[in-house]
Amino acid sequence: MKRLIITMCALICTLCLFPCTNFMAGKAATTDGSIIVTYAADSYALYGFLRYQPAADHKTGEMRPVTDWDTGKPLGEIPQVAHTYSVVGNMNEHQLVIGETTYGGREELYGETGIDYGSLIYIALERCKTAREAIECMTSLAQEYGYASEGESFTIADTQEVWILELIGKGKTEKGAVWAACRIPDDCVSAHANQARITRIDFKDKKHKNWYWAKDVVEFARNKGWYDGPDKNFSFSDTYNPLDLSGLYVCEARVWSFFRQVNKDMDKYYNYVIGKDKERMPLYIRPDRLLSAQDFKGFMRDQYEGTPLDITKGDDAGPWNTKLRYGSLGFKLDSVQYWYERPTATQQTGWSYVAQIRPYMPEHVGGIFWFGVDDAATNLYVPMYCRMTQVPECMREGNGDLYTYSPTSAFWAYNRVANWAYTKYSAMMPDIKKVQGEWEEHFNKAVQETDSVAATMTQEEARAYLTRFSCTEAQISTAAWNKLYEYLLVKYLDGQQRKEQDGQFKRNDWGQPVSPMRPSFPEEWLRRFAPDIIHE
Repeated sequence: MKRLIITMCALICTLCLFPCTNFMAGKAATTDGSIIVTYAADSYALYGFLRYQPAADHKTGEMRPVTDWDTGKPLGEIPQVAHTYSVVGNMNEHQLVIGETTYGGREELYGETGIDYGSLIYIALERCKTAREAIECMTSLAQEYGYASEGESFTIADTQEVWILELIGKGKTEKGAVWAACRIPDDCVSAHANQARITRIDFKDKKHKNWYWAKDVVEFARNKGWYDGPDKNFSFSDTYNPLDLSGLYVCEARVWSFFRQVNKDMDKYYNYVIGKDKERMPLYIRPDRLLSAQDFKGFMRDQYEGTPLDITKGDDAGPWNTKLRYGSLGFKLDSVQYWYERPTATQQTGWSYVAQIRPYMPEHVGGIFWFGVDDAATNLYVPMYCRMTQVPECMREGNGDLYTYSPTSAFWAYNRVANWAYTKYSAMMPDIKKVQGEWEEHFNKAVQETDSVAATMTQEEARAYLTRFSCTEAQISTAAWNKLYEYLLVKYLDGQQRKEQDGQFKRNDWGQPVSPMRPSFPEEWLRRFAPDIIHE
């Protein structure tokens, strides 16, 4: 089944501006005891750069500005705390990591004043050491000042635990939010992708071993007329973000595709994600094998390969199997709503990461924020240590923007490769994957050596050393991606394909370029469309 038709209007979850994806694994589910969290920040309006906030001390009475992360609109200010921690991307110096996906939910609960979801993330990273502290910080700020965003699922992880927090406001006239948070077991993996996934809450967990919730999470729904059953049967997702077919096919399908790659039993939920089965997927599962950070880089590059939803197959993928689709997540034709497959790796990604939280490493070495810009299918995840003190020039804020090309920007380097590849995807991707694999093998070996050296240093020495390492690797790999673009441009110029020999483009005995190959459309494509072409 390659295309679903949705005849009803799309619900909110698929119309949110920032459809993102989070995967996560507890420390007993990984090969080395790391806790792993991934996040793709997906929006055509996002420019990919690495955010950095140094640690700082603040004076009594100092205020912190709050600016809407999506639009830049000033929302007000809140009292600053005495000390804030350094933050690299979405990981602070204590290895606290926070990611998100927007699920939207009931439109009447959207807020306009208070603190937006992006500011909640970065305020918590600046102020908190643990996931539980972050949950308390974020929910109390929303309660005190109001929540100025749509419904959100947050992944919050520290050196010991992984949590999912799902939160939504109370509308334009009532301050605060309703929410629930669940701890993911250490030997399990979980995910969310623009659809609320917490269903029943364990209200018996009074000591909050695995659950937290807003005191009025059920009462608020009852007062609105959305729920009238007993507390034990209350479902957060079904109440505040009811599933529709687009929520399944566009959102839950990404979770299913991740789950099926780590547990053979998850294939059975295919009928669920295409709307033919009402049995929901579990919030978390135990994988069949232990997983590595490199595995998660692969999961972030998923395009539904090997499933009926493979976005690189079908008529709309064209003769060269491109994943690029024009327009939004779908289109409307003759009053019928059509939806494209929406994989984890998508062309509109601004940036993404694989955060490797490493409780077994010395504190002054810490975790690694594997950071990439643009489409994960064609990018590199470059190791950024969470205790670095500056970011590389190629990933720095202000080095170009979405409307300003910069030849020294990683975002533009990776976009050049990806956008050229979309024109002849099945031909160019093997070339890209070869270079991608070589670089990430290099990164993995270099990190092992760097860890060993940094572990022998003082904290101050290690921070300087790790900063130099991360910045250097980012700069040289970005330069390599510019070279890759030049290679691909020459090789596939004008739809041709240059011949190669011994790693060089082939020349004749007198040094002149030999004639290129002129590959035709694939035979399957020719057979399909040959009747439309004039013939004898």
